[in-house]
Amino acid sequence: MERRWVATIDLETLEVEHDPTFKFKCLENCGKCCYELEIPVRDEDIARIEELGYSAWEFVDYDKMFYRGDKFLSYALKKRPFDGGCVFLDPETMRCKIYDHRPLACRLYPFVFVKHGKKMEIYVKKDSFCPGIDHPEGEAVTREFLLREYGDVIEEYRRKVVKSRE
Repeated sequence: MERRWVATIDLETLEVEHDPTFKFKCLENCGKCCYELEIPVRDEDIARIEELGYSAWEFVDYDKMFYRGDKFLSYALKKRPFDGGCVFLDPETMRCKIYDHRPLACRLYPFVFVKHGKKMEIYVKKDSFCPGIDHPEGEAVTREFLLREYGDVIEEYRRKVVKSRE
């Protein structure tokens, strides 16, 4: 996976250093990531989607598994057999049917968060199929962008930093 550094956030002060040359804009009705990516679904993602009335058997691909080394991490989100798109992507509107409840990997894409002590580095996956990467109308990955789009994820990591100091 080729990736590029775009920002670092201090989890204690929320100060952000960012690459001002990078811009991102998720394009409505694009859906390319919903076809191209294999998405891991964590237990928390499965529980949240099941609360919507779906059965895990409808959306979890138990044949595809993600590992880090020899440690099992998760299963994958199912793809539709007729076109290879995510089972939650509406093929007519190209919009996610569970957008507000989508898995964390979907929420983060195309960004990768890597925690180093009290700092979180943010990288962008340089996938050629994503038209939002370096989009001319895109937005820089500033403090405001990060807190608006990923405030809950950052807060979860901040709590872990505080606990590790206690």
